[in-house]
Amino acid sequence: MNPYTTYTLLFLLGGNAYCGIELLYRARTHYSMFFCAGLSVIVLYYIFVQNSRINPLLFALISTAIITAFEFIFGLIFNMLLKMNVWDYSGVPLNILGQICLPFSAIWFVFGVIIYAIFRYIIPANTV
Repeated sequence: MNPYTTYTLLFLLGGNAYCGIELLYRARTHYSMFFCAGLSVIVLYYIFVQNSRINPLLFALISTAIITAFEFIFGLIFNMLLKMNVWDYSGVPLNILGQICLPFSAIWFVFGVIIYAIFRYIIPANTV
């Protein structure tokens, strides 16, 4: 499969998967989350392909940092600049501007472990 197709499919799958999880968890989602998740997945895929022997916990830590950074950027744009109020972590401990918080970063760590397992399953080590 050519790289453009691969990245497009991963973007669409990541965005849809996250929005599906959010619908199950909160009974609502927002289109910005589709783009945030899609971008996160393709960046993580690129990192995985470039470092196929990466330790799963290191990959999960990198995933946490990347997803949290994207969440912060999207929060600044959609919540603070455009005032769309997609989410608000201001009542959650250890938050920054109500856009990111430590408890959700811990969830992104778990997502990183899951994403690593999925990438390892769909991309055998000898083909990367």
